[in-house]
Amino acid sequence: MLTENWKDRIRCLLGIDSLKTKECARVKLIAGLGNPGTDYDGTRHNVGFMVLDALGRTFGVAIKRRKFNALAAEVMYGDHKLLLLKPQQYMNCSGHSIATAAGFYKLQPEDVLVVADDMAMPTGQLRLRAKGSAGGHNGLKDIIAALGTQQFPRLRVGIGSAGSRDAVDYVLSRFTEQQCQTVDQAVATAANAVLCWVTDGIETAMTRYNVRTETEQERQDV
Repeated sequence: MLTENWKDRIRCLLGIDSLKTKECARVKLIAGLGNPGTDYDGTRHNVGFMVLDALGRTFGVAIKRRKFNALAAEVMYGDHKLLLLKPQQYMNCSGHSIATAAGFYKLQPEDVLVVADDMAMPTGQLRLRAKGSAGGHNGLKDIIAALGTQQFPRLRVGIGSAGSRDAVDYVLSRFTEQQCQTVDQAVATAANAVLCWVTDGIETAMTRYNVRTETEQERQDV
């Protein structure tokens, strides 16, 4: 005779009981990088937050629960539970929040996807990688130190080169009116890329979304 524990497990595997399905779902952490506070809303450095907000709109949730020194939301996507996370300890200290959340759910590095801005790419260009160095990005550098590994996927969203401008001033500035449409489209595409990673894995997502599309505006940003 099956015990109640085994009955629950069978219900979970068959998807009979939605609550039990949530309990046994595989958890994936999606963290968008940015700086907290309205002063930084819409700045280039906060494009990671923009992608997370787009994901929140997709699922009809607001990312506002305070957890892990971050704003968070949990949603179900197929048989996955997604933790949407916006660290609130400023960009260069993002690692503590992400490492705490990953430790709480006992996640492997490959189940943690970080979305960040990148000055080395034209505005709106996307690049997914399964692992890698910080590439000069202080937020990623702090996450690598906190997780103790570079072996986690990341999605970089191009914000264009600073050129002769001070890099700090540039990343804390807002996109130009001409760039906004490109950025809005890139953010929507990035949200789709994240969901592709969840369901199909990093290799498929890289093949599908690491496509260079160079518009006249993007060429001006290089």
